Amino acid sequence: MKPENSSGILYLVPTPIGNLGDMTFRAVEVLKSVDLILAEDTRNAKKLLQHFHIETMLYSHHAFNEHKTIENLVSRMKSGTKIALISDAGTPGISDPGFLLTRASRKENITVSCLPGATAIIPAIAASGLPCDAFHFEGFLPHKKGRQTRLKYLCELPNTFILYESPFRLLKCLKELILFCGQDRSACVCREISKLFEENKDGTLNDILEYYLQHPDKVKGEVVIVVGGKI
Repeated sequence: MKPENSSGILYLVPTPIGNLGDMTFRAVEVLKSVDLILAEDTRNAKKLLQHFHIETMLYSHHAFNEHKTIENLVSRMKSGTKIALISDAGTPGISDPGFLLTRASRKENITVSCLPGATAIIPAIAASGLPCDAFHFEGFLPHKKGRQTRLKYLCELPNTFILYESPFRLLKCLKELILFCGQDRSACVCREISKLFEENKDGTLNDILEYYLQHPDKVKGEVVIVVGGKI
């Protein structure tokens, strides 16, 4: 049933990063109520929508087309269309498409509502055992240009910092962190958060590197690296 309010709105709807049971009741209700859903990958989104019996119209919205579609989407919301944006996993806009549409919507005084829900950042730092009263979220490091500059900056921070990393670059990243932070810096690698083979490996950076060198079968899945601040 569509909401009675005739003004358009943009909902940012978090989706599970692993376990489908992490989907909130409100997220399902919103996805059923809006006029259309924008998805980073419609193939992944269809599986999610089918699981929760959501039949709302689905459109593709990703990093390669978002610049071209924003003007039309904003125009539709100004005319009363209610849109929900989802990414493949987690909260849209956090290392995923969403920021540009959110910014454009706010500039046009369109209401933007972000639902609370799944994200890899908070479970990772909470489970790491590292100080989390204040922390720095870096997301993905640059692959080449500027990578060393960012690493130098991060390793001088007094607070815990958090990185997203591909399993294909995990060993390289750990070696780089050892180079800039030192092998004895406390850290935790969180993999497959909320999934069947979830693992949180903590210790010094050197301990963690040795562990994954000895267990190459575990270098897989979505990876979050939590590193303690410089003491």
